[in-house]
Amino acid sequence: MPRTSVVFFREETSHVPVLDWLEGLRLRDPSAYAKCVARIQRLAEEGHALRRPEADYVRDGIHELRAKRGRVNLRILFFFHGRSVAVLAYALAKEDRIPSVDLERAVSRQAAFRASPARHRFEGTP
Repeated sequence: MPRTSVVFFREETSHVPVLDWLEGLRLRDPSAYAKCVARIQRLAEEGHALRRPEADYVRDGIHELRAKRGRVNLRILFFFHGRSVAVLAYALAKEDRIPSVDLERAVSRQAAFRASPARHRFEGTP
């Protein structure tokens, strides 16, 4: 299977939410940051084939990268754009389920990206 290109969702304001979240995590908890980066690298390697416990389908085309640090579940919500691009749309730390407001934000970002991929695409590394 060809390598998946992993990109970040960029807001209209040029803000890149997942990249900012990762940077904050790197400063607060380097070990948790390393786990998230490892999951992103696995997504790049495996793409659509990545499964539990590393990734899972949530709903409405949204998937989650899954990492755990103690009792805290680290989640990066993403969606696929075509066969070879994964877009990291939202990230959160949680103890239980993904709050519906966070999931709706990822779905909204997916719609914005699909309407204008060039405007909402940011390529970089965490």
